[in-house]
Amino acid sequence: MKRYFRIALIVWLVATLLAVIQLTAIYLRNGMDGINLFIQEWPLSNLAVTLASTSMTWMLAGVLMYLLSYGKINKDNLWLTAGFFLVMFIYLQILRERFRYGDYHYYLEAATALSNGQPLPDTYLYLPLWATLLQFIVSLGDQGVMIVLWTVNIFALGLFYFLLIRILERYGFSKYLSIVISVLFLLINTPLMRTLGFIQVNLLTMDLILLGMLTYPKNTFISALTLALAVHLKTSPAVLVLAFLLEFNWRWMFWFAISFLVIGLFPIAINGVDVYYQYVNNAFLLTQLPDTNFHDTSFDSFLRFLNPFFGIQIETTRIMALGAKILLLAATLYTMAQNILAQSFSKENRLLNAAPALFVFMTLGSPIVWDHHGMFVSLAFLLMLKRIESPTHWMIFFTTYFLEFMLPSFDFFPWSYGRLIAPMVVLWLMYVTRNNKEPSAFSATANQWLAKLAG
Repeated sequence: MKRYFRIALIVWLVATLLAVIQLTAIYLRNGMDGINLFIQEWPLSNLAVTLASTSMTWMLAGVLMYLLSYGKINKDNLWLTAGFFLVMFIYLQILRERFRYGDYHYYLEAATALSNGQPLPDTYLYLPLWATLLQFIVSLGDQGVMIVLWTVNIFALGLFYFLLIRILERYGFSKYLSIVISVLFLLINTPLMRTLGFIQVNLLTMDLILLGMLTYPKNTFISALTLALAVHLKTSPAVLVLAFLLEFNWRWMFWFAISFLVIGLFPIAINGVDVYYQYVNNAFLLTQLPDTNFHDTSFDSFLRFLNPFFGIQIETTRIMALGAKILLLAATLYTMAQNILAQSFSKENRLLNAAPALFVFMTLGSPIVWDHHGMFVSLAFLLMLKRIESPTHWMIFFTTYFLEFMLPSFDFFPWSYGRLIAPMVVLWLMYVTRNNKEPSAFSATANQWLAKLAG
């Protein structure tokens, strides 16, 4: 069989080489006008995305043939490899069909403004690092920046696949169960689709967070650095610092403080300290929004919608939203403490027991919670698969999982706010299952079945 795969690999290499030679010859002879004769842009397609998706699919096919030709895929890594190629091939096909993308425009506007010596626009709601980095590619133009960020997100998806499997194994899931859960989770996932469709930074942020968790405590520098980068990308991961602080690891704290400071100085060195004042101003303006949006599943958005029906003043609504978040914070900290005491999720350290609850507050504590922010509660949901025993709790969990990850984005009140309720219900499940024995019946049965299947 290897012989046939090697023939296929040779054919692939020859076809790739001929294509490169052809394009190079046409370009040298006729420039881009010549190449354009061989390309058609179909209606409702984005040519840059089509070319990138096709090229990456072609390269992945070559990598797969190489692995098969030289016996790199074996019994030990078959499931892991198959899951990776399945996820990547499917999403490359799905994303090729999109012709409009969203939030990268906000990133590009901010980077362009900084390049021109102008203040950050009020649509940019992150610390200045991301816009500062994008300054270096602004010259590529709208389509150029878009395809760079699109490609970065594809690589982030591939990395997230491996990191998610590894973190589930760290929490005690078996290898095969971790792979199956990760593949199914990624294939039917509305927040992930929205993240990729809007070219958001959620996947990059989650990759950095998971790297920070996985490298602790063996490499405190890498762990601290990756979490510091995550905070500078999205701000809200700052909540997770508490989980690390509970370890009382002074070396980690030192490296985090140094990393956070050095990373923070980079935008100042490029654009001056004013970019941070502009960020603070934009963050304040975010809390002053007067209207609602059904794709924004925050406490703020939900309560603002009720204003005209009950005659509530906007100032009162803001106090109510703050009160709701304070109550959520109290519930999060109490649940986190109980999980730590009971070692609900892991016998290894406080970090692994504290993080799941904090992911919930990290997501819902923000003044704006778009549907793609559901990626941040991924681990909080998936870890419950090992905790739940009661049939009633299973029904509740499946309902909340459906609301958070499977239901498409839509604009119908009050059902849109299922993504506000779902993480809070999972937080409650963390509390009521804190003393459940491990592994759960589901985990044990699934492990046995998958082991037989793999064997």
